[in-house]
Amino acid sequence: MSELSLPSAAPAHLLCVVAARPNLMKMAPILAALARQASAVRVTLLHTGQHYDTAMNGQLFTDLDMRPPDICLDVGSGNHAQQTAEIMRRFDAVLDAQPPLAPDCVLVVGDVNSTLACALVAAKRAIPVIHVEAGLRSGDRRMPEEINRVLTDQLSDLLLTSEDGARANLLREGIAPERIHFTGNVMIDSLRQQLPRAVKPAATLRAHGHACPPAYGLLTLHRPSNVDDGEQLEALLQALGQLSAQLPLLFPIHPRTRAGLRLAGLEPLLARHAIVCLPPLGYLEMLGLMQGARLVLTDSGGIQEESTALGVPCLTLRANTERPVTVSDGTNTLAGTQPAAILALARAILDTGGKRGRLPPLWDGHAATRIAAVIAPWLAAHRGTP
Repeated sequence: MSELSLPSAAPAHLLCVVAARPNLMKMAPILAALARQASAVRVTLLHTGQHYDTAMNGQLFTDLDMRPPDICLDVGSGNHAQQTAEIMRRFDAVLDAQPPLAPDCVLVVGDVNSTLACALVAAKRAIPVIHVEAGLRSGDRRMPEEINRVLTDQLSDLLLTSEDGARANLLREGIAPERIHFTGNVMIDSLRQQLPRAVKPAATLRAHGHACPPAYGLLTLHRPSNVDDGEQLEALLQALGQLSAQLPLLFPIHPRTRAGLRLAGLEPLLARHAIVCLPPLGYLEMLGLMQGARLVLTDSGGIQEESTALGVPCLTLRANTERPVTVSDGTNTLAGTQPAAILALARAILDTGGKRGRLPPLWDGHAATRIAAVIAPWLAAHRGTP
């Protein structure tokens, strides 16, 4: 360095928060894209521990080629109030106890409790917040995730959207247009990157002691409205049991769903039908099962997106969705939760092949590159300005 040159400014410090399985799928490509801008951004990865089951969480770091977190809060389970409060308490303590880690900005993704909790702590400390997957709305305030989405967007300084309609939602809620950037769906980045490594369905089933049927449907259930109410869960399983006589169903069972099945005494009901019960699976196993499925039945937002990207017909077992582009453009159909309607729609898909759909705009595998291209100059312009 010559006598007249000056040392370059330290890179902006971005603290990225993950908490649950879908967060990791979104964060992995973002971290990789930011790493390519190493001179501009220094990243700390914090895991709140909101999801703590190894099969649902830890394995994903390996599957996604993702580095381990720098900080773990180990929050664990609890009801929404307890979990949100504990995440806030521990996140605030991290920022207090380790001043060198004090970030210039906090980046959160999705709509889990950790997203809102960390955004709220950051906002109260006048630390700017970036929200990836902003502006998604189901219109159903009974869903805790909808509350998390709305409040996180109100707390955020930079809002990065995954589908066209999100911008209109944010503008309607008073978000300034210059704070909104349509960057595309970063979950599709992970899907495209990892699809060549997806585990074949036969291998996944063989590992769990089952033969792979020549055709199958893939079932996932975990929403409290579907699995915490024993009567509702039984009605769904009765309908799905009837469907399994025509199309065997593979059912990786979420820990919350397993608890609901045991509490309602419904495990024997599953055994009477062609429903193959599996433990929680890694990302690469689930990708393989989705890709090979004739039909997906789910109440998961992420699986609605992934099935659209894979071109596999999907029935969403809910009355609404925060991802309407999967219905308008993709392969998804809202089936509701009435057994007769679910059966009729599923059988129609088996008869006709279901919706073909098309890939929504900017679901092209390059969302993370666009996200990094927005974040790096924005951080440079806004660091130190609450």
